[in-house]
Amino acid sequence: MRKPYVILIGSASGIGKSTIAAELAKKLNIKHLIESDFIRAVVRGIIGKEYAPALHSSSYDAYNGLRNKSRYTDYSDLVSAGFDEHASYVIPALEKIIQRAITDYDDIVIEGVHLVPGLIDIEQFEEHANIYFFVLSSDEDSHKERFVKRAVQIHRGGKQLDFFKENRIIHDHLLKQAEMNNVPVINTETIDKTVDKILAIINKSCTTVKLINSIDELEDVIDIIINQNNASIEKVTYNIKGFKEPLIRNIGVSDAESAKRFITNINENKDKKEYLSELYNLSEYRPTTICASNQEKLDEIIKQLKDKGYVLNE
Repeated sequence: MRKPYVILIGSASGIGKSTIAAELAKKLNIKHLIESDFIRAVVRGIIGKEYAPALHSSSYDAYNGLRNKSRYTDYSDLVSAGFDEHASYVIPALEKIIQRAITDYDDIVIEGVHLVPGLIDIEQFEEHANIYFFVLSSDEDSHKERFVKRAVQIHRGGKQLDFFKENRIIHDHLLKQAEMNNVPVINTETIDKTVDKILAIINKSCTTVKLINSIDELEDVIDIIINQNNASIEKVTYNIKGFKEPLIRNIGVSDAESAKRFITNINENKDKKEYLSELYNLSEYRPTTICASNQEKLDEIIKQLKDKGYVLNE
């Protein structure tokens, strides 16, 4: 039998993980979708407050239940430590759910703030499941906007909004843990774009095309791949004349903000633009690896690039 899919989506509160997880489960036709908050409620019923005060607090103020709080001189470290303590009580139950899904050959999506890279042991499942772990991120202004909207929707606006700073600390802590544990960070944009980014990693429909665009056309190439089709540029190879070994650049860019920063940096930095222009001039074409959420979208990207004359005709 095929390995079941286990998809984990973590983020701080108010990023949009519940919406993204639901849409992803729908796209992949996965019927089991679990929120870690429900598991926390069950664990709270088993472990009393006197034994686990951090568990019986919210994720953003669990630090109040820590012993020896005075050893944390930095407030961010204190909040992060309390959050990790809070999540650590929920994670063993989440791991049991994953194991049950694998035993029953059931695909499952789990989302929640308690999915902390480095705390949840996904390596134990890799032999028996197609396991994917994502952490969602957002810039502070967009996070605050979603945070306010969510607080109003769940009718806990006052309490939630008082702790935006702490939730932002948790956001940054999760990103740091994701980087340390090689967990992909997905910057949230629209629902469709965010889901497409995740599907591009799960489905991994990739191809390599020989690009011949100029440096001034690079912005349009990036726009077609990333902005219009929600795909990613994974790798660019420069076959430089006179050199036996090619120069390979692992890019891994999939979100519009990163792409925009890159283009701005090139346009505003004369030395970098000249360096990249020289690389273009020294290579007849540049094999570029592009990944999309499915083969149909990948074919559309190639068609658009060819229509613009950016692909080498062979």
